[in-house]
Amino acid sequence: MPAITRILLAYLLLTGLVVGIWACGFPDAFYQSFPGFGRAWVSVDGPFNQHLIRDTGAAGLMMGAIAGLGLFRPQLATPFAVGFATMFFNLPHFAYHMTHLGMYGPLDQVLNFATLGSTLLSSAWLMLPGSQVRR
Repeated sequence: MPAITRILLAYLLLTGLVVGIWACGFPDAFYQSFPGFGRAWVSVDGPFNQHLIRDTGAAGLMMGAIAGLGLFRPQLATPFAVGFATMFFNLPHFAYHMTHLGMYGPLDQVLNFATLGSTLLSSAWLMLPGSQVRR
């Protein structure tokens, strides 16, 4: 497996687990302070809904789990399968946020684009034929 593929799988694993554990385990804190560092991206988009926050966390855990399988047991989840599966969350998630950037200031707009775009591009890269084998 090419190094870039391993890096992208690890990135999706890490981001999925961070979001998943934070949102599932600490939904109030996630709502108030995600993504951290003094920023607040969730609370500006409507009232607190514990069910929705925990479901988002569960989706993050699922994406982390499938990325972890792709990284550590690629015979069970090929990089293509990981990219394909995570694209079903990353594409609509990216689309939603790109059409609702008005609720954020300029820095948060750029950070939303960069962070969500990086997960989307990671999913897309993993579906490329060259990501499956060493070049």
